[in-house]
Amino acid sequence: MSDDLYSRIKSERFIIAGPCVIENEEMVLELAVRLSEIFKKNNLLYIFKVSFDKANRTSVQSYRGPGMEKGLKILAEVKKKTGVFMTTDIHETWQAAPVGEVVDIIQIPAFLCRQTDLLLEAGKTGKIVNVKKAQFLSGKDMIRPVQKLESTSNSKIILTERGSFYGYHNLTVDFTQIIDMMEFGYPVVMDVTHSTQKPGGLGDKSSGNRKYALPLTKAAKAIGVHGFFFEVHKNPDLALSDGPNMIPLDDFTKTFVPLLVS
Repeated sequence: MSDDLYSRIKSERFIIAGPCVIENEEMVLELAVRLSEIFKKNNLLYIFKVSFDKANRTSVQSYRGPGMEKGLKILAEVKKKTGVFMTTDIHETWQAAPVGEVVDIIQIPAFLCRQTDLLLEAGKTGKIVNVKKAQFLSGKDMIRPVQKLESTSNSKIILTERGSFYGYHNLTVDFTQIIDMMEFGYPVVMDVTHSTQKPGGLGDKSSGNRKYALPLTKAAKAIGVHGFFFEVHKNPDLALSDGPNMIPLDDFTKTFVPLLVS
């Protein structure tokens, strides 16, 4: 299954989308069903994304999610009911194996993309591994995480752009970095919504501006990126994490999906 999915990822336009974090099982299931129906109707390869733990929240008081044990039970149930391809992120080496039993793609957070042991354990699962480029690394620097994964004899690798730091509380997308990563020969994803973040912009939490999401999508499509990542929520203003940069489901359906199909 993993090999078949990766073959499709290398040859088709694909979309990774879902809410930032598990708020409750009903919310996750509803979004997984809605999004999978939308992309099936439009004949696009779709991977559902949601986190069971947001371990890098700005404040210790911020909502992190239900944790791995409860979170994986929810993800397994959603996968059973919908059959959707699924990804989630890990933060500790010991999480790789149990997470790999449930999801199709293991995601390495940007802040952790240089963590050798984390990459090695993810690679050893044999699952597809999606590595997000750190906000402080260049595209060319991402060859090192690639080499670490390749050392485990796992070449099912995806690389994701999510913006770079050029000043406090701001991210900028330098599209030349995406081009550099594409030259490695692995699929590259444009993480549209995280690139609109302003880390720590609200003091005890991050802010962002989703109005930039559509232009970033158009620009990434123009340079040949065929993987796109979006955080989507029914009502982002009520979301427990990443609300300012998430896209409302209705807007995503009406505005972004037609662009991705064309």
